[in-house]
Amino acid sequence: MPLRRPTPFPRPPELAYVLPLRWDDDAGLDELTAYLRRLSLHAAIVVVDGSPPALFARHARRWRGLAVHVPPDPGLTCANGKVAGVLTGMRLAGAEHVVIADDDVRYDAEGLAAVRRLLGHADLVRPQNYFSPLPWHARWDTARTLLNRAVGADYPGTFGVRRSFFERMGGYDGDVLFENLELIRTVRAHGGVELAPPGLYVRRLPPAASRFWGQRVRQAYDDLAQPVRLALFLSVLPACAAALLRRRPGLPAAGAAVAVALAEAGRRRAGGRRMFPWEASLFAPVWILERGTCSWLAVAAALRGGVPYAGRRLKVAAHSPRWLRRQAAGGGSGALEARKPIALCEPSQNGLVDEPPHRHSATVARPGSIGSPS
Repeated sequence: MPLRRPTPFPRPPELAYVLPLRWDDDAGLDELTAYLRRLSLHAAIVVVDGSPPALFARHARRWRGLAVHVPPDPGLTCANGKVAGVLTGMRLAGAEHVVIADDDVRYDAEGLAAVRRLLGHADLVRPQNYFSPLPWHARWDTARTLLNRAVGADYPGTFGVRRSFFERMGGYDGDVLFENLELIRTVRAHGGVELAPPGLYVRRLPPAASRFWGQRVRQAYDDLAQPVRLALFLSVLPACAAALLRRRPGLPAAGAAVAVALAEAGRRRAGGRRMFPWEASLFAPVWILERGTCSWLAVAAALRGGVPYAGRRLKVAAHSPRWLRRQAAGGGSGALEARKPIALCEPSQNGLVDEPPHRHSATVARPGSIGSPS
């Protein structure tokens, strides 16, 4: 059944906020609704909702007046449902400056203003997420964040995007697992300006422990798009085993100390001690051992055709920078060109069609349905 096209914003907003989500229960509905109410004071909100029909209808009632609320466009053929949500939302966002955020991200007014200001000088802005509250598994995963900060930039659950540039590059490929890296690399391949200020902190709700454990191999699979990083983690278990067989336990201990020091350097960067607890640095060796183990499981999954995701297997973690540059130089974006996502940047005259949308796992903090960054 055709849906009416959402009512346009009364005037082009200065900042739009695109929220792709898919929920299997509404345990977090009240909290998210309160957040959207606060958010609506600062940005025009587009919620692209891949939830089952009963939940979709309930969300539509609760968020009426707060957001444009639509399902993912069924014409998109993205294997990664989150990308379908982003492409749909970018079509409806009327602002030049757009924030894309997972449903566990919680901006304050200062963070939104900072992203908007930086988009005056960049095509892509990468804030730094931090978990709050901090259960034990969030402290464990924070070690990943600290290590990433020490050697470069972390991969957040939110971006600021300049909409005109997003249109010119034709969106990004939705048939990959590590969609955040795909977006970053696509922007770079098209000559975009990227800013990743390490001191732009945006809160993120932690995943449930069960979801945390369920994502270990999937997150390790992301490293297949980063061969040097993958090789490093694949060497962890053999190196530890070799040291123990040679009765040299001091070598793994020294490696653990280096990992803690590196994480602590990331924690101290750009005022990070205010956001990250000191004990998160102590989890760095544990996280490295976990990633070293799961990297082998990820390689095994690749040999079986890909990692399970939303009822199918995704083979490609993310395309290489060289592949994306070649596509950009050729005037197209590979699979993107075939489905012409740039056409989705203008609202269809016929509206969206009410058909079963592509699904992706929700990430808001509620029982049994939590995601975390890669």
